[in-house]
Amino acid sequence: MNLLFIGDIVGKGGRRAVQSLVPDLRKEFNCSFCIANGENSAGGGGINAKCIDDIFPDFVDVITMGDHIWDQKEFENEIERYSAVIRPANLSKRQPGKGYGVFRNPGGGDLAVINLLGKVFMKESAYCPFEKVDEILNSIPKTIKTIIVDIHAEATSEKAAMAHYLDGKVTAVLGTHTHVQTADAKILPGGTAFISDVGMVGSEASVLGRTIESVINKFVTGMPKRLPVNDHETRLDAVVISYDMTTGRANSITNISRMIEGD
Repeated sequence: MNLLFIGDIVGKGGRRAVQSLVPDLRKEFNCSFCIANGENSAGGGGINAKCIDDIFPDFVDVITMGDHIWDQKEFENEIERYSAVIRPANLSKRQPGKGYGVFRNPGGGDLAVINLLGKVFMKESAYCPFEKVDEILNSIPKTIKTIIVDIHAEATSEKAAMAHYLDGKVTAVLGTHTHVQTADAKILPGGTAFISDVGMVGSEASVLGRTIESVINKFVTGMPKRLPVNDHETRLDAVVISYDMTTGRANSITNISRMIEGD
């Protein structure tokens, strides 16, 4: 069984890349299920109903989020409409939405998707992701063998530690947030797939999806500046996880990076 996981979608260009590239990628790699991190979909910060409707359910089956979950003020009233949108589980229980879900894979069987937020260099309001993931795993029915964890975190060490902590307990631990696809994709000894960061769906001619000039100006002046998204020359970063649905163990993890032609 193969699953496609897409890195952080940035802006309108990122959404357009998902629409353009994902159907062919799913066919090429025979992926029956697709998960995408969508926390930068709305102009580079957060997500809203329009962004979700652009990619779900025709292109993506589940959308995970991150530290920009509430950047779009209206989204706190919209999230309950979308059972396939997963916010970080280790935020306050008083916040709307859910931190994990169990979904039917059209290719066969059920799978669970968990979204966690790192604490190192991240939001102080997030609770311990290690304690939270233990709590979630204890609540997921034992019949669910395939479990995908998106850990949205800044520190590579925290992501790697989470992967080793969960090795043999989940199918994959996939890092998001830093927008640069890393070269450490591997299968850990217990059968868990891991990569520090899947990358992004954003402009090749950018700094993490933002216009180069605006980012340079902010660094040079030290002044707070608006950082517009570059919606052109868009690249899609993703990984394909091949796994055994009867055991939940991953067999392989493959990095993907594709450009929109003529964008």
